[in-house]
Amino acid sequence: MNKIINILKQKKPLPIDEFINLALYNKKFGYYMKKNPFGEDGDYITSPLVSKLFAEMITIWCVSFWEQLDKPNKIIIAELGPGDGSLCKDFLSTAKNFKDFYNCLELRLLEKSNKLKRIQKTKIKDKKAKWIKKIEEINNGPIIFIGNEFFDALSIKQFYIKKKLLFERYVGFNKNNKKIEFLYKKANKNLVKKIKKLQLISNGNIIEYPINAIKYLNLITKKINKYNGGLLCFDYGYTKQKNQDTLQSISNHKYINILSDPGNCDITSHINYELFSKFLIKNNLHVEDIISQNEFLQKLGIIDRANILSKKVNFKTKMDMFYRLKKLLNSSEMGNIFKVLFAKKKGIKFSLGF
Repeated sequence: MNKIINILKQKKPLPIDEFINLALYNKKFGYYMKKNPFGEDGDYITSPLVSKLFAEMITIWCVSFWEQLDKPNKIIIAELGPGDGSLCKDFLSTAKNFKDFYNCLELRLLEKSNKLKRIQKTKIKDKKAKWIKKIEEINNGPIIFIGNEFFDALSIKQFYIKKKLLFERYVGFNKNNKKIEFLYKKANKNLVKKIKKLQLISNGNIIEYPINAIKYLNLITKKINKYNGGLLCFDYGYTKQKNQDTLQSISNHKYINILSDPGNCDITSHINYELFSKFLIKNNLHVEDIISQNEFLQKLGIIDRANILSKKVNFKTKMDMFYRLKKLLNSSEMGNIFKVLFAKKKGIKFSLGF
């Protein structure tokens, strides 16, 4: 029987964020703790796996940011959730073409899964890369935080609005039909205060409160304000606040019921970029306008770069490269649904790609 469902049998109903943490990050049975979900043989494909040009553009962007910071003799690139290590591997490969930048570079990889860490270490051999478990371990800078599909995998709370009252969403085991199901309990007053403070109530009857993302953003802003630098984030999401249920689960590249097989499938939610921006601004960072992945990569010159590379390869390789580029940029694939957020310490004029 499903191990996560078995655990829920023994427990009282859990708030949805605790259920997600259990399903994704339980040390023995959690999805990310026991499985490599990335790639064609996994459950989904991320931009770094689609094309190496993605990492190349991010590297060039970081080099330019470093130059804007007057080329400090140390620059820390902190990748949030390095996945299977592809982004970091290709980042390092490109960075070596910029000798001065590479010599100043230190990489910090935030990863809590030992399974994924082992996979990452098979790809990332450079001594400049060090793994950390907490952002608090970074104690100097400047720091550029990079997050590609990081925040969407953090657990959220959900609330249902009925007659102006808020009810929190839970997951519990139903002994009668022997399945887990959603339940609702009246939200406690402290949570209601936090939701109102974050101005999360708008049209619609479902409220999503990204409780763990807010915690991470708080830590990130403190480090940027103290040591200088910025945050570059890629994720699917929406730019205008709206109350909706965005939780989704995926297995073998197909969407499935979030409760059907916990621990064996991914669970994600869409990013509320309006909330992120307001939070970062309130914490004294400057936030550029949110743009699409398509717009960001094109402004960095990804098509020109592909055209240059295409002159040096055979026809089959050229077709494959442009097929992959289309997947990154096309509005019906990753181009528009993926948004890009750039927040930086106030006073920095750098805005490449925005």
